[in-house]
Amino acid sequence: MKRGFQTILSLGYAILMVALFVIFFLKGDTYRYQIAIGGIICGLIPFALDKFLKIRFTLPFIISYFAFLIASQCLGSMLGLYSLGWWDTPFLHLLSGALISFLAVDLMEKFTTDQSRSEMSAWFIFLYVLSFGVFGGVLWEIYEFSADQFIGTTTQGGGNFDTMTDLVADTVGALIIAIWVARRSKVKTIK
Repeated sequence: MKRGFQTILSLGYAILMVALFVIFFLKGDTYRYQIAIGGIICGLIPFALDKFLKIRFTLPFIISYFAFLIASQCLGSMLGLYSLGWWDTPFLHLLSGALISFLAVDLMEKFTTDQSRSEMSAWFIFLYVLSFGVFGGVLWEIYEFSADQFIGTTTQGGGNFDTMTDLVADTVGALIIAIWVARRSKVKTIK
């Protein structure tokens, strides 16, 4: 992807979060201004990776990354949409499964050659992308469980039901992207 679009999205989101930080700080809303600080950091990650390490992401990944940030930080946390029963699960977890799957595609394109990808079967690509996306969801649930156990947070308010529905939604998001990527790949299928 061209450098400009990633930079524009990254800096634009960070600037939005700076503005929200100032607004919430002046109002004394400590909950929301702390989220804005996290948003500034999250927004600047793609910019910093590009600027200092020359790492650029594919368009689907970078768009899904910022869609997830907007949905989780701005709409979910700041506007309170997490109170809607469907916002976290299935919506955000479906989106995060897709996001992590796009990261899998991005990494595959960065760490393999065109020649090696042309020799991969569509089934292998499907399984790789699906597995990567599901594994990302599993890691997130381990984080939530650990935070609840050791720090005393309540991220898994629904217990086992919350965890399993989150994992199902992550899997569905990853499955959608894995099917799409496998179908669009111009590689040989398993015979």
